[in-house]
Amino acid sequence: MNSSPLFSIIIPTYHRNDLLAKCLDCVAPGVQTLSAEQYEVIVTDDGSETTAEEMIRERYPWAKWVAGSRKGPAANRNNGAKYARGKWLAFTDDDCIPDPNWLKAFAEAITGEALALEGAIHPLGDLNQDLAECPVNLIGGCFWSANIAVERSLFEKIGGFDPNYSLAAQEDQDLQLRLSPITPICFVPDASVDHPVRLIPLKEAIFRIPKRCLSWVYYVKKNMVSLGYKNKFSIIYFAYKFHLKYLLKNAYKFKIKSIILSIIMLLFGLPLITQKLLIKSSKNY
Repeated sequence: MNSSPLFSIIIPTYHRNDLLAKCLDCVAPGVQTLSAEQYEVIVTDDGSETTAEEMIRERYPWAKWVAGSRKGPAANRNNGAKYARGKWLAFTDDDCIPDPNWLKAFAEAITGEALALEGAIHPLGDLNQDLAECPVNLIGGCFWSANIAVERSLFEKIGGFDPNYSLAAQEDQDLQLRLSPITPICFVPDASVDHPVRLIPLKEAIFRIPKRCLSWVYYVKKNMVSLGYKNKFSIIYFAYKFHLKYLLKNAYKFKIKSIILSIIMLLFGLPLITQKLLIKSSKNY
């Protein structure tokens, strides 16, 4: 590889070597239609019990493995970006399957005007299943971190992802809000990845409600003006309206687990959101 490739692919990972291997197979030299000299691959690994270091050394020697900071997905992506040499950072997730034309499509979209790009994300699986989730992006405007590219100097200038987001939630929308006043964000449908649909166990979904609520509170308090909220009461009104609609939607489709989750969110999650929005605190959630 030359001293300054066009892209540095950043892949954060955490205890998913089997999925990571499938992702790496798709960005291997000769698989991507973009010349291998024009990109590098950096795997930033937040694993604690196990890591992907040995697997990458033995099976993917062309990829660079680095230990993550173990402070969440946002900080892990920033950690990978620190080692990047490319002019652009291309982010995808360890469970994504990039199309062979993924990088080439991004490269062809670099015209000097837009310094941030987002690619299409297609679901692999049935999203109609109860408690199924997948960050789908077919028409743009989402800026999900599973498939975005940002000019490296701009990414560094604005401080990258906000590491205060300890979950994979809102950190990419936060980055989008900070990029939007500086540069157009271009949707590149041919720069596509497939993303597996995940079925979330009900118990897991319930236990992560408090952390997700606190992450959302941090996001809306930080970006209240950009998001168009007049005051904190308008945020609370939106939250209750959204989750009531979500409950009715799930009831109509008779998704029992989602109904239970929605009721728990209304009874416990939204009061937590209300409390955290109305109290004065300098703490980052």
